[in-house]
Amino acid sequence: SLQIKAGVQWGLFASAVLNLGTEEQHQRLLPPILDLTVPGCFAMTETGHGSDVSAIMTTATYDEQTEEFVITTPVSSARKEYIGNAAEHGRSAVVFAQLVTQGVNHGVHAFYVPIRQEGPDGMLRTVPGVRAEDDGHKGGLSGVDNGRLYFDHVRVPRRDMLNRYGEVAADGSYSSPIASPGRRFFTMLGTLVQGRVSLGGAAIGAAKMALTIAVTYGTERRQFTGADEHHEVVLLDYQRHQRRLLPLLARTYAATFAHEELLERYHDVFSGAHDTDELRQDLETLAAASKPLVTWLALDTLQEAREACGGAGYMAENRLVGLRQDFDVYVTFEGDNNVLLQLVGKRLLTDYGKGMAKMDIAGTARYVAERAADLSLHRTPLRRAAQSIRDSGSRARSAGHLREADTQRELLEDRVEAMVEEIALALRPAKDAGPEKAAALFNSHQQELIDAARAHAELLQWEAFTDALGKVRDPRTREVLSTLRDLYGLTLIEENLAWYLINGRISAQRARTVTSYINRLLVRLRPHARDLVEAFGYRPEHVRATIVTGVEGERQQEVREYFRRQRATGRAPVNEKMLHASQQRSGMAEG
Repeated sequence: SLQIKAGVQWGLFASAVLNLGTEEQHQRLLPPILDLTVPGCFAMTETGHGSDVSAIMTTATYDEQTEEFVITTPVSSARKEYIGNAAEHGRSAVVFAQLVTQGVNHGVHAFYVPIRQEGPDGMLRTVPGVRAEDDGHKGGLSGVDNGRLYFDHVRVPRRDMLNRYGEVAADGSYSSPIASPGRRFFTMLGTLVQGRVSLGGAAIGAAKMALTIAVTYGTERRQFTGADEHHEVVLLDYQRHQRRLLPLLARTYAATFAHEELLERYHDVFSGAHDTDELRQDLETLAAASKPLVTWLALDTLQEAREACGGAGYMAENRLVGLRQDFDVYVTFEGDNNVLLQLVGKRLLTDYGKGMAKMDIAGTARYVAERAADLSLHRTPLRRAAQSIRDSGSRARSAGHLREADTQRELLEDRVEAMVEEIALALRPAKDAGPEKAAALFNSHQQELIDAARAHAELLQWEAFTDALGKVRDPRTREVLSTLRDLYGLTLIEENLAWYLINGRISAQRARTVTSYINRLLVRLRPHARDLVEAFGYRPEHVRATIVTGVEGERQQEVREYFRRQRATGRAPVNEKMLHASQQRSGMAEG
C-alpha cells in the first residue's frame, strides 16, 4: 500500500505535471508535490470508460470572460473512479477531461485542479464544487484511500492547464505542436508509461518473493517416505513439485532480464539521450507487452507458491495470501492486460503492413514464392518427415536439437511471424469494407491478435534472457542460467505444442521429446534451486515469512530424535503391516 501511494504521488501525479507541463509549471507546481506539501491524485479513470480513455466524459470548457476552465462531471458515469489518494489525503489532482473551447472539442487534456484545502480549524475539506467519496473495502491494498471524485463547475485558471502538447490562448483559440488529434492523444498518454514500467518491476519483485518462500520451504519440508523408511522425502525432490516451481523460476528470470532492458530504454528516452517519436512509440509498445506478462506471472507464481506450501501457505504470517490479494489488481490498473496486448497486436500488424508496403515488385514476387513454399512445406508432412529423418528415431538427437538456442529462437520467432501474417491476411478485406463489416471482421480475430501479441512478448523475454547469458563471466553460473533459459524456452514450446503440430513446425517425435527433455532439465536444476532464489538478494527481514525461518528444520529434528530414541531403547511399537509380513514369511517357511 505504501508503494502504491508513493507511486500515485510521484510516479503518476508528479510525473503527469513533469511530462505534460511546461517549464513554468514545473517550477511552480513540482516542488510542493515532490516534498509532499501537496499530496495528490491522478484522476483519469472514469466509471463509464475505464480503459477507453479517449471516450471519458468529464469536460473542461473554456470561459473567455474569466480566462478559466470549468471542470464538470456531466453524468454520474463520468465521475473519476478508483483514484488513489482521493478519498482522504489528496489536496490536488491532475484531472483528465475533454477540452472544449469556442465550441470545439479538442480531445483529452490534463488540468491541475485543487480538490481540498485546510479550514480555519486545520481540518482538510473539499473545495467548493468538488465531492469525494471513499470506494469502500477492496480485495487488497487496504492502506490506499481509493475514492471517487465529482466536479460541479469547478473553475481552474488558464495557466493550470498542462499545456506542453496543447495551448488555449486568452481569446479561446487552440494551438498544438501536434496537428493530428489522434497522434496528440497517444503522445500525451505515451509520456505516462512510467506507471506500467513501475508496476512491472513490482510484480517481478512479488514473484521473486513468492519463489524465495516456496523454494526454500520446498527444500526443507519433508513428506512421505521413499526408499528409506526412516526418512521422508524433501518436497522439491518430487518431480511434480519441480514442475510446479522451477518453470516459474525460469519465467521470473526471463522477466527480470527483459525488465532491465525496458528500464534502459525508458532511461534513454526520458533522459533525452535517445528521444524520438519512433523510440517513444517503441517504448510504449514494449511496456504494453511487458506489463501483462509480468503481472500475470506474479499472480501465477503467488498462487502456485501458496498451494506448494500447503496449509502453511494459507497462513497470513507467511505472506503469500496477502501478496496475492494486493497484486490481484495489478492486472487491471495502468491498463487492463488484454487491452494492452491488443495495443501490441495492432502495432505488430502496423509494422507488418509497413514492411509489405516497402516491397518492390521483385520483393513481392519473392514473398509470394516463399509463402507458397512455406505453405507446401509446413502444411504437408515434409518438414515433419525431415525432422524425423534427421533424428533417426533417436530421442538424444531430438533433445540435442531442441537444446540449441537457434532452434528455440526459430520456433518462437516463427510462431509470432506466422500468427501475425495470418491475421493480417484475414483482416485485409476490412480495408474496403464498410465500418460495420470491418469492425465485425476485426472482432472475429481479436483473440488471435491477443495471442500473437503474447507470443511476441514471450519471445522478447526469451531474447533478453539469451542476451544476458553473454554478459555472465563465471562459466559455471552461465551453464546453470543457460539450463534455466532452455527450461523457459522449451516450456513455451510445450505450452503451444498443438500450434506447432497443427502448423507442421515440429514432428510428433520431437514433440514427445520436448516434455521428456524438460523433465531432464528439472533434474539438472534441482541442486541449484536454492541458490537461484537466494540470488534475488532477499534477506530474512525482507521475506518475513515464518515457514522459512528454520522452524521446519527444528520440527523435523525433534521428530527424528524422537524416533531415534524409540528405536534405541526398544520401545518403538511394531508396525502392524510389518508384523503381518513377518508372520506370512514365517508361515511360508514352516510350510
